[in-house]
Amino acid sequence: MSIMTARHAAPPAPEPESPIRTDDDVEVIRRTRPRTSDDDLILVGAVLGSLGTTWLLYEQVLPFSGSLGFFVSWYLVFLVFYAGLTAITRPRAVVVDRVMTSLVVAAPCVVGLALGSTVVVTLAKGMGALVHVNFFTHDMSGVRPSDAYSAGGALAAMVGTVIEVSIAVAIALPLGVITAVYMSEVGGRGARVVRTIVEAMTALPSIVAGLFIYTIFIVNLQMQRCGLLAALALAVMGLPIMARASDVVLRVVPGGLREASYALGAGKLQTVWRVVLPTARPGLATALILGVARMVGETSPLILTSGASTFLNWDPLHNPMNSLPLYIYNAVSSGEPRFEVRGYAAAVVLLAIVLTLFLLARLVARGRTR
Repeated sequence: MSIMTARHAAPPAPEPESPIRTDDDVEVIRRTRPRTSDDDLILVGAVLGSLGTTWLLYEQVLPFSGSLGFFVSWYLVFLVFYAGLTAITRPRAVVVDRVMTSLVVAAPCVVGLALGSTVVVTLAKGMGALVHVNFFTHDMSGVRPSDAYSAGGALAAMVGTVIEVSIAVAIALPLGVITAVYMSEVGGRGARVVRTIVEAMTALPSIVAGLFIYTIFIVNLQMQRCGLLAALALAVMGLPIMARASDVVLRVVPGGLREASYALGAGKLQTVWRVVLPTARPGLATALILGVARMVGETSPLILTSGASTFLNWDPLHNPMNSLPLYIYNAVSSGEPRFEVRGYAAAVVLLAIVLTLFLLARLVARGRTR
């Protein structure tokens, strides 16, 4: 009876098979061994050993000198020392990882060092004029380059820069946005031609833009140098940057928004005006800021079109109008030490404006991605 019961008993249910996980289903991350105190000692030893070796060979044995050459030589020797010391106790993959990490970390450090040194040196050389309030409230009319810092200032240059850049933005921004709308929303063969021209104008040398305005308005039309001509030259420089950046921003707008607008009966013009442009507004603001940052620091077009002056001029249609780039150029090339200090002070103001604009661009772009 028990045998029959055993024979007719239901077989046990098979255990569920565990899913097979392959490399295609699971992302395999291979990590190098975490850093230990030995790795830190190896790094310190490589820095000190390479520094001593470079000093011995570069300064004492070989006929070389100079801080830049010493730094480059030290870094190359450091990479050799670091790779060699790491290879004693670590496998080849770890050695390659350490060397590549050193290269990746060094690149932004060099860029940051160059930018920081530029700002610090410029600020240090222009501090003699920056500490005087009259530098921001007076112009240079009736002031000699050798006069004390308590007389004269860069007010005319600051006002001229604001006026010229404002007129250039009023010209370049609408044209740039319209060009971007044509390239991204209309399309076709004409859009491809326009995109090629815009990309070519992005690499246009600034002196060519100045010569273009100079030839048409000053040589052919016999107009005098003034702030309006300088603004036109700056607009030629800023237009392709704004158009290209706006085109990239408009292409990022999801196509579903356009399709929804068309489904509701809106035309192409209404879709662009009420859907595409409001959606891309933060990106268009970034394009504007980048274009202004490019225009505010141009010098060569202004030399040919605006002319330099020592007095404050509010009228962009008549008489030469000074600007910060021209003020810096004339001050540094004058050869007068006091005037050169004024030029470095104006460069500090220009650096502050450009860095502020780029910071605003980063903040606007970050707000757009959230």
